[in-house]
Amino acid sequence: MLRQMRVAVLITIVMFAVTGLAYPLVMTGIAQTIFPDRANGSMIEKDGQVVGSSLIGQSFTDPETGYTLTGYFRSRPSAAGDGYDANLSSGSNLGPTNAVLTERVASDVQIIRDENGLAADAEIPVDLVTTSGSGLDPDISPASAELQVARVARERGMTEEAVRDLVKKATTGRWLGIFGEPRVNVLKLNISLDEAAPLNP
Repeated sequence: MLRQMRVAVLITIVMFAVTGLAYPLVMTGIAQTIFPDRANGSMIEKDGQVVGSSLIGQSFTDPETGYTLTGYFRSRPSAAGDGYDANLSSGSNLGPTNAVLTERVASDVQIIRDENGLAADAEIPVDLVTTSGSGLDPDISPASAELQVARVARERGMTEEAVRDLVKKATTGRWLGIFGEPRVNVLKLNISLDEAAPLNP
């Protein structure tokens, strides 16, 4: 009995050392060596300061009015906590007939049409007015970015072609050319706008 207990304790200690210490340290070392950016959260820096992650969306709208901040591209809405809270990642879980959802979407559609000078019946890409399953999506579709180009160019004093060039640089294509959809990282795009044509304070 005592011998069996000794073996059980020894196996527990060895397995703890292998699976709880050695394996995680080796995997961390490999990740830091091969994929340091991803291993550290894909952080984005501006002027030496971390301003966010390319994996987590941020709000670029005025919380009181719902309008997009002047000179910036609008992000996809978030239902994570009070918005883009990585600790509370989730969708809204509201169905298509839910009055709260339909009213919020209708309001966002009206704001987007208004701020971009669109016709009252202009179609809006669905990702600009609906949340993702995680509530943290950092990307919008190229169509959503294109819809905002003229407004951002006007507010920044840039040509539309210059803004489109920045959109292209912030766009990621399909993985291996076939998987997923092209997407535009809004944080990277807005940072590149600040570098190309800073807004007047």
